Amino acid sequence: MAVENNNNKPRAVILRTAGTNCAYETQYALEKAGADVDLMHVNQLVKGKGLLSPYHIFVLPGGFTYGDDIAAGKVLANQLRQQVLDELTRFIDDGKLIIGICNGFQVLMKMGLLPEVKGAQTSLTGDKQRFTLTYNDSNKFEDRWVYLKSASNKSVFVDNDSFMYVPIAHAEGKFVAENQEDVEKLDKSGQIVFKYVDKDGNMSDYPWNPNGSSGNIAGVCDSTGRVLGMMPHPERHIDPTQHPRWTREGLKTEGDGIAIFRNAVNYISRTFSS
Repeated sequence: MAVENNNNKPRAVILRTAGTNCAYETQYALEKAGADVDLMHVNQLVKGKGLLSPYHIFVLPGGFTYGDDIAAGKVLANQLRQQVLDELTRFIDDGKLIIGICNGFQVLMKMGLLPEVKGAQTSLTGDKQRFTLTYNDSNKFEDRWVYLKSASNKSVFVDNDSFMYVPIAHAEGKFVAENQEDVEKLDKSGQIVFKYVDKDGNMSDYPWNPNGSSGNIAGVCDSTGRVLGMMPHPERHIDPTQHPRWTREGLKTEGDGIAIFRNAVNYISRTFSS
């Protein structure tokens, strides 16, 4: 259940359901960034209309919701689409933020909230969905660290010229479109937020692009820049000691992933300050 907030901090809510396994890491990241954070089970959200209204940031964390039956994130995507889509679209229209990480990204894609490119993504109107996340080209679960480079400054979650080192853990992370024209529309609109790169910041094939994503796409945002989906896990590189080579390379001031959450909290503080 939500707790009362008396300190005017931005409030975030992390959705849980069967198979969620990154909620506590994400809570730690958001709290370290300065937010008050609650965990909410999907059954609470479905039964209690209006529960999202006190919150500013809605998070779909990583995991394997409902065992990734049918396809990764598909069951939860259908549940949210059928039962709380109006509430989530109102949340966005109110100027608030949504982030989906790994399984959460898969959910946002498959329910049609991302990438929502005019003339390309039409699943919210019941037509064919033209972007999705599917099986890695390697035909195996990829579990390691990757380099990311920001491809746009459209998302409020992302700093300009961001370069990050964060983990991945997925089997269905390949971003694909029905045709190349749709990818070009996405790029032109500035909605490609992150791309997989090598250690020198250049786009390269496997293993630097761990899943074969079209255009090395690792994360996208909606047309407002306030809904972000990304396959890598920024919540797993918050403290500098989480870097896999910190004992050899030395400690940084902080982990690379904290910037995602701090940018979200700072945006809310600026936008909703009393």
